[in-house]
Amino acid sequence: QVQLTESGGGLAQPGGSLKLSCVVSGRTVNSGAMGWFRQAPGKEREFTAGIKWIGGASYYADSVKGRFTISRDKGKNTVSLQMNNLNTEDTAVYYCAYGSGTITSSIPHQYGYNYWGQGTQVTVSS
Repeated sequence: QVQLTESGGGLAQPGGSLKLSCVVSGRTVNSGAMGWFRQAPGKEREFTAGIKWIGGASYYADSVKGRFTISRDKGKNTVSLQMNNLNTEDTAVYYCAYGSGTITSSIPHQYGYNYWGQGTQVTVSS
C-alpha cells in the first residue's frame, strides 16, 4: 500500500523559512510527478509546486515563485519543499501528492495525482 508521510510543518514568523518533506513508502517512485498543494481556512485546495520525477523539471504557482523550491531525492523516495520569505498568506495545510502517471499538463491539477498525504500545518504569524 502506497503511503505519503509529510513532515516539517510548524510555526514561522513572516520573512522566515520552513522546509517540508514527504516520503513515499510502499513502492519505489520511478515515474510521474510529485507535488505540493495547500489549503487555507475557508479556501479551496490549490496547487503550490510540482516536480517531474524523471528529469526533475519543476513548476510553481505564481504566488510562491521565487520563494519556494521543490526538489526530489530519488534514492530516498522523497520530495521536499523549501519555503523562504514566508508571509501570512502562506498559512495553510500543505499536502504532498504523488501521481505515477502524471503528465506535464496535469501537474498543477489535483486530478493528476492518485496518492495523497495527510497534510501538515504551516502557520506564519508574528
